[in-house]
Order: sequence, then C-alpha cells, then structure tokens
Amino acid sequence: MSTDYDIVIVGSGLVGTSLAVALAATRHRVALVDRRAFKQDDDTVEQPYDERSLALGYGSKKIYQGIGVWETLKAGAAAIDRVHVSEQGRLGVTRLNSQDFGLPALGYVVTVRHLAATLAAAMEAQENLSLLMPATLQTLDTGPDCVTLQLDRAGQSKTISTRLMVATDGANSVARTLLGIDTQASNYHQQAVIANITPEKAHHFEAFERFTLNGPIALLPIDEKRCSLVWTHTPEGAEQVMQLSDDDFLSRLQQHFGYRLGRLIKVGKRAVYPLKLVLADRLIAPRSVVMGNAAHTLHPIAGQGLNLALRDVALLAEQVANREDPGEWAGLWGYADVRMPDIQATARATDGLLRLFTQPLPWLAHARGAGLIAMDRLPWVKARVARFGMGFRDELQGDLFQGHQGEIPL
Repeated sequence: MSTDYDIVIVGSGLVGTSLAVALAATRHRVALVDRRAFKQDDDTVEQPYDERSLALGYGSKKIYQGIGVWETLKAGAAAIDRVHVSEQGRLGVTRLNSQDFGLPALGYVVTVRHLAATLAAAMEAQENLSLLMPATLQTLDTGPDCVTLQLDRAGQSKTISTRLMVATDGANSVARTLLGIDTQASNYHQQAVIANITPEKAHHFEAFERFTLNGPIALLPIDEKRCSLVWTHTPEGAEQVMQLSDDDFLSRLQQHFGYRLGRLIKVGKRAVYPLKLVLADRLIAPRSVVMGNAAHTLHPIAGQGLNLALRDVALLAEQVANREDPGEWAGLWGYADVRMPDIQATARATDGLLRLFTQPLPWLAHARGAGLIAMDRLPWVKARVARFGMGFRDELQGDLFQGHQGEIPL
C-alpha cells in the first residue's frame, strides 16, 4: 500500500527531533508533526544566566556521536569529570571519577537551547525530512497497512498516512491517548525547584548529589562558574523557598548543601514543577510506538529521563534503518522486548533510590551511610553503579551505541 510517509513523528521536543536526525541516513520518508512552528534559535548570541540545562550520560554522548551531531554539541557541553554523592548529617560519601574508568568524562551538561539548536540545524539539512509544523493532531486510525492521521493546520484539515507513527509528544501525550494506551502513575507529592547557581569556589567540573530528608539536591556544572540546581521539596516546602528573597534562598540552600563549593553567591530565576512517575502500559500498538516522556516520565533523581529516552531513539533508529516496512509488527515486538526491561529497571532504580533516602528511620539512615562508604571502597560496586548511571546496557549493541559496552571494566 502506498503511503504519504514511512515514519511520522508526533512531537518536536528533544526526543522527537533526536529521532528525526537519527533517521537521516535511512531511505525512509520522515515527517515531524508539532503544534508549534519550527524555530531555530541563534546559538551564537550570548544567552541569559538563567538558561536551563540537562545532563547527558556518557552513553548518550555516544548516541549523539553516532547520529553525527556530537562535534557541534560538544562545543557547548561541560564535561562531568567527577560525581560526589553524600547525605546530609551522615559521614558516608561516594566519589566517582572518570579517570577510574578510563573515560574522558562521566557525562556532559548541555543547555537545552544549545541541544535544540544543534538538532534543528541538522534537520534543516536533512533531505528525507518534512516539517509539518505547526499542525495539531486531531485523530488517528491504525490499520493493518498504515496509520492515518488527521491534522489541523491553521484551521485547514489535512490527512496523512504513514507506515509507522512514533509518539514523542510528552507526558500528556495526545497520540498515546488516541492509541488507547493506558498509564500507571505514582504521585511523589514533591516538586522540583530549579535555578542556576554561582558558588564562591570553582567546581572543577564536579557534580554533586546531596540527599536530605526533604529530598535530593543536585548541582551540575554548566560552565566554569555556574551550576544547575535541582532541589526537591514537598509542595509546601517548594512554595516556601520560592517566596524567599535571593539571599534567603541561598542561605537556606547553603544549610542543606554545605560549603563544599564555599559560599553560594548568586541565584538566577527560579522555577518549580511537580514530580511524578508515569509509565505506559505498552510501548507499541499496531504500526505505532510511544517513547520518551510519552512512555516514561521519571523523577529527576540521578538525571535518567532524557538518557533513557535516547536509548529508545537509538534502538528504534537502528531497527528500522534497513527494514523495508518500518511498522511491521514483528519488528515492533522486538523493539518492545528490548526496551521495556530497561525502562522498568531504570524506573525501579530511581524510585527506590528516592524512597530509600527519604526514610527517617535511624537504623536505615546508618545503613545508608555505611552503604555509601562501602560503595566508595569497592571498585566493582562503583563500576556497576557508574555503568548504570552513564546509560550503558549490555542488551544494547550496534553502530549507534559505538561498542561502548566494554569500556568500563567490571
């Protein structure tokens, strides 16, 4: 059956655009649909202090290297050379160092602007990609040979057909709902306060994860001076710190984080968003795949969200690259069989880590401290933690993973 496209991606966030670029080398006809107009920010002008950042594990760096955008991306990326993990009020500490694993970095921090601009530039040069933007998805119908999508473009109805539809339209995915895929949600009753921070001392490209009973504090290096803050609170606690003056906010943060970086001397604009765990019951439907936040929305602890999604991207791109029909049912089952265990394991790990470090029981607190000390002194345990955190999975092979599975000795 003839179709308008081979693959239609619904959602032009970082996951959808990463998938579009990953499909550039294939012969498939690809379309990207989003309700927002296509926009390429000027990546050369000076950006504000408050621009948002995200962490890429070393495995994600390998994926972006495989799809051909890393050379551009690394120009604005800050390497994470070391990670320092501690708990407030306890002596236990775990330190991870990239040199211990023979790697140039454990991961990288990039601004959302720079990553989005890099992907947009790659898409503009992509010959097999059509941008249907802005366009709003109204309905879809899955048949044995194709998916038919009804779009609204500036008040005009447009119908397109595709052999495979990929939903990357976020946690509140319209495409997932239209496919009839249910989700399981767990409300953490927590909110993340995010901001950029400047400390008195140089961070030397070390990232910090500090556990407190209120929730974890993460500080990631953005450049030589700034750090990106993610500070988890109860909703009441988040509301309180959002109302503090900058000086009082820094003082409160200092009380919980300590003086590893000296005094905290500047904070930018603050934002807050609710935290929850949402997992789709299924990753596939006839000629359809859900991925990224449409399939799994995680707590930001350990920074696994986008990194997990990029493994979705890489596997699907590899599986459909040489397939005549990218939406054939056997291939989609193979994708789900590989991805679902990783998604479930990563969700369990982040959820369990959060619950472990927010339990106030004294005996458990002592056990946590002892566990951090033991991890710091047992290289094989540290290596396993590092592999998991950097996104290395034994079941993921192929060109887009660049053979990185053997790079960390166990």
